[in-house]
Amino acid sequence: MTGGDGDKSGIAGGPARHIPVLLERVREAMAPAPGDVIIDGTFGAGGYSRAFLEAGASVIGVDRDPDAIRDGRVLEQESDGRLQLVHGQFVDLEDHARALGYDAVDGVVMDLGVSSMQLDQAERGFSFRFDGPLDMRMEQDGPSAADVVNTMERKDLTRIIGMLGEEKRASSVSHAICQAREEKPFETTLELARVIEKVVKRNPKKASIHPATRTFQALRIYVNGELHQAAGALAAAERILRPGGRLVVVTFHSLEDRIVKRFLADRCKTRGGGSRHMPEVDIPPPTFEFIVKGNQDASVEEITDNPRARSARLRAGRRLDTPSRELDIHAAGVPRLASFHGLGG
Repeated sequence: MTGGDGDKSGIAGGPARHIPVLLERVREAMAPAPGDVIIDGTFGAGGYSRAFLEAGASVIGVDRDPDAIRDGRVLEQESDGRLQLVHGQFVDLEDHARALGYDAVDGVVMDLGVSSMQLDQAERGFSFRFDGPLDMRMEQDGPSAADVVNTMERKDLTRIIGMLGEEKRASSVSHAICQAREEKPFETTLELARVIEKVVKRNPKKASIHPATRTFQALRIYVNGELHQAAGALAAAERILRPGGRLVVVTFHSLEDRIVKRFLADRCKTRGGGSRHMPEVDIPPPTFEFIVKGNQDASVEEITDNPRARSARLRAGRRLDTPSRELDIHAAGVPRLASFHGLGG
């Protein structure tokens, strides 16, 4: 998943374009130092990576979007070998690190928001703010959002829109989509947005939120397997972090934040509960300890400068010297959804 980070600082790596969300909080939680090796699992525009490089650390920058890797080559060339870019999925971050010769790393950071670079490019089809092809694929490969809305069974569409978009009128939306596609298959973002707008009325109390927002979120998450990726990447980070290594994750909506929250709560748990009626439950040794207890949000000042930071949450943990564990992604909060040409499951 491409991160929602970016940069406006004007330091090495090309012209300023985007603002890294929660940058100061990320830097404080990661505490990069000279000689550290940090995986930036969602390289994006390189905002976090730049900060780590400035602190003297080396960075493995991973991104599934080929455009992000292409645009990051300038920073890679200017890093004196301390930045290595990898085109790939962050769920495979352990494999990427080992392929580069690292058996363990000092930090892993992940920004689970969609990149503003992607949102701003009409041809990528992520947003209905611009009319473009109904695509939404971060990797620019595999089934697109148009493939899903034009061919998936209605009951499966309803479940995707309801669970991943938390859209209360998911059944009505899926019905409208299936009716409209009988007349003409969907090709563009605005075609889909207009159909949804006929079914989901704008909330007067939240007039700035477009009726299609939740459905577009659901399709993007499904097409890119974002929740599967997030859960798998947390498990991979647990395996590749050395004792004392730091995991820092920034989320932007409740579905992803719930997965990160559950993961860290489970991995940091030191007691099995119990009461005077029930004995304590045996649990495995904790694999992390909290760096940040609960979550950190953006400051008022940052939200003023960068409205995208309003929904951002940071959670962080420090790796302990205990064996990693298997992770049941569905128990961690990843819903079971219909399979579609390699998607879902």
